[in-house]
Amino acid sequence: MRSRLLSLLLLVGPLVLPAQAVSPDQTLHDATAQLQALIRINTTNPPGNELAAARFLDSLFRGAGIESRVYESAPGRGAVVARIRGRRGANAKSPVILMGHLDVVGVQRDQWSVDPFAAVIADSVLTGRGAIDDKGMLIANLQAMLALQRRVRGGTTLTRDVIFVANADEEAGGDLGMGWLLKEHPDAIRAEYALNEGGRTRIMANGRKYVALQMAEKVSHVVTVTASGPDGHASIPLAGNAIARLGRALAVIGAHREPTVLTPVTTRFFAALATIWPEPAEAAAMADVASGDRARVERGAAVLAAIPTLDAVLRTGISPTILEGGIRSNVIPRDAKATLNIRTLPGQSIDSTVARLQRAVGDPRVTFAVTSRGEDSPAMSAENEFFAAVERAARRVDPTIVVVPYLSTGATDSADLRRAGIKAYGLLPFPLVMSDEERMHGNDERLPLSAFRFGIQFVTGIAEQLAVP
Repeated sequence: MRSRLLSLLLLVGPLVLPAQAVSPDQTLHDATAQLQALIRINTTNPPGNELAAARFLDSLFRGAGIESRVYESAPGRGAVVARIRGRRGANAKSPVILMGHLDVVGVQRDQWSVDPFAAVIADSVLTGRGAIDDKGMLIANLQAMLALQRRVRGGTTLTRDVIFVANADEEAGGDLGMGWLLKEHPDAIRAEYALNEGGRTRIMANGRKYVALQMAEKVSHVVTVTASGPDGHASIPLAGNAIARLGRALAVIGAHREPTVLTPVTTRFFAALATIWPEPAEAAAMADVASGDRARVERGAAVLAAIPTLDAVLRTGISPTILEGGIRSNVIPRDAKATLNIRTLPGQSIDSTVARLQRAVGDPRVTFAVTSRGEDSPAMSAENEFFAAVERAARRVDPTIVVVPYLSTGATDSADLRRAGIKAYGLLPFPLVMSDEERMHGNDERLPLSAFRFGIQFVTGIAEQLAVP
């Protein structure tokens, strides 16, 4: 492992931190080499193996004179926490965290156009697993820390501590990552605010950008659907065949639509987007959804149903993900099962959703069981210094950009932080068109270097707004 780490450090080169600012071109050059090195450490979870990546980042921090420590939650599973200390005493503000996760989801190598762990750059686009989820964000956060450290070396005293966290196991629930850090080392990450993944910086059809700052998130649950019927030899077809019964139930589930529910975050989200959205009919639908008038809400929701990413924030989502049934081609099985991933809106009951599905299917030999329950977390406010800092930093990079509150459909470590009393917000700081954003967890995950440059400047600006006097 040490030889692997040394080779990565040789690739990145020595880390020299002058007191003066570094040019954007040099920053992008350095950050790109760091991101390539980080992607080339395969941290697919399972099994994770994040410890090597944590040690790599730790070595960069130590080389820059930044206090850093690696935490090992289990053999081979690691996190790194680095800290730049700020003002002390009565005038000191509470710390802020810049965070992300080291692990990545698996790949189907034969469906990638390049080696997913080679971090290939072609036509100014970096392709590799983790480029946008979430190693790109980690390197943007690293660059923000290095920019702050140059300020400190130049004589600036930060108004608060800034803490960098790169944790393990996020893609598998976080028990060996953020959950473990909060339980075993809460003082290391105690803070007022946290900037995490989970939001979006989207490029619209007219080229304008908006930042969707995640302030709440859906809650993920797993539900098992079981259909039962008579078993026997496949040579004699039987009415009530469990697999056929399950198929009919899944057809009903696939067509089922949960009620439209607006939260304060989604109401503000659509109200803001309605003023900048380039497609007039969709903009009008957004205004309808945010109106508070039930008839208008339903009218607008019907239009937005054609846009999956927007429809998903309006209602609890239900996705069949796994099928199980049968042991041999000539045997009719007694039962067949399907796994549903259900994402409830904040404050919505998974049991109520399951009851509605049971009634919709209407078959006593099809049963539903909640096999994994997620835990809700509080929504964040837009009326504080953090939201204002994000707005100012965004406009510094692009004066035309708009920041809107966002409820994400995906689950993140922010939920754990919010339940622990830390005000956590989510961001993907890289402006992406929808086709690139959809590569997250998919094939040929990629990050245009122009978007990477924007994201580094954006995150650095947020950190400076919050910590530089």
